[in-house]
Amino acid sequence: MHTILIKHATLVNEGQQIKGSLLIKGDTIQQIIPEGTPLPDADTVVDATGKYLLPGVIDDQVHFREPGLTHKGDIASESRAAVAGGITSYMEMPNTNPQTTTIENLEAKYDLAASKSLANYSFYMGATNDNMDELLKVDPKKVCGLKVFMGSSTGNMLVDKNEVLARIFSETSMLITTHCEDEATIQRNLQIFKDEYGDNVPFSKHGLIRSEEACYRSSSKAVELAEKHNARLHLLHLSTAKELSLLDNTRLLSEKRITGEVCVHHLWFDDSDYDRKGAFIKWNPAIKTRADKEGLLAGLLNNKLDVVATDHAPHTLEEKQNSYFKAPSGGPLVQHSLVAMLKLAEKGLIPVEKIVEKMCHAPADLFRVERRGYLRPGYFADVVLVEKSSWIVSNENILYKCGWSPFDGETFTHRITHTFVNGHLVWENGTIYADKTGKRLTFNA
Repeated sequence: MHTILIKHATLVNEGQQIKGSLLIKGDTIQQIIPEGTPLPDADTVVDATGKYLLPGVIDDQVHFREPGLTHKGDIASESRAAVAGGITSYMEMPNTNPQTTTIENLEAKYDLAASKSLANYSFYMGATNDNMDELLKVDPKKVCGLKVFMGSSTGNMLVDKNEVLARIFSETSMLITTHCEDEATIQRNLQIFKDEYGDNVPFSKHGLIRSEEACYRSSSKAVELAEKHNARLHLLHLSTAKELSLLDNTRLLSEKRITGEVCVHHLWFDDSDYDRKGAFIKWNPAIKTRADKEGLLAGLLNNKLDVVATDHAPHTLEEKQNSYFKAPSGGPLVQHSLVAMLKLAEKGLIPVEKIVEKMCHAPADLFRVERRGYLRPGYFADVVLVEKSSWIVSNENILYKCGWSPFDGETFTHRITHTFVNGHLVWENGTIYADKTGKRLTFNA
């Protein structure tokens, strides 16, 4: 069985930075070796002097657009970008075409990924107003969770019947993840700005249309349902400081029934960036104020927020170059999420250990992923090497199928040099090795 020795790295794991080496045997971490200890022989040796060695990032929210929307992105292209960005496992959303709202469509996605995904994968089962029977068939050991759109977004999978929501929260034992924006509030706000601007609404109004009130009203409803039925609820892509009042940081993650996620773009951009970036930072939920951005970062540091993800959602450049009403919401992020967070660390805004906690350990714990998310003997060898190195995001180094990034022109301070998925090298200094695919994630249900 092939062995790989990664030597003289700085291992960032479980709240610590430790100098040492890591031995991989086959698809598994065999040994962590403190610096100064004699090193074993190995078939392949990687000198990681001066580099961070991290667990692979687990991204709990991506849209890879396959099937049916592959002009925007597909499992092969976006998983390549993901591993280049240090993401070794992802969980993909159901608003494709056809929608992932039946067991048949769900398993068809797994078949696609098995043949072309470079990273490990799981797919959410999507809820609708009329597919409760299908939801109850899902095997929680093989599927990451259920996705409920309590606000409309790309794909129009809005679940707006109270009796259906009550059944979902009361009858399933699976983790329920929610997109929370109140539709009536959004439509009311939209009409106000349409009356003022007609078809030429500025992108800077997006955060006022999909407002704090719209988010909080919906998030609080989801929390109320979860508390009433003792359901496990994960609030996705929270975008306001106010929503943090719904979350608890007095308990360990393992004890929480209600958890929250923040996405990289809500930690990076604020409404002052709309005039410069326009449609390229139009997301749902919307990027809001500087106070919201700062509040979300504080919530991450004080453990009200549990996970950092991307909500990677590519659209073509042509689609994004439209006016407000025609430009779709969402943008590509998987290639740049880890380096963006490491730049925040470089600015002194968040410790590197906290980044690893929120992007690697916490997603594994929250979703109960088997044997991933940590540097531990016996765990799958999903590991990433990072060096301190300045580089600029440009068309020449963007791997997304859509060919653009909201970080275009940004100078990052760290570079992903190596990514291993299940002990197999898939990314090395700009080269992709696509000869082996990732594995289906499994869960301790």
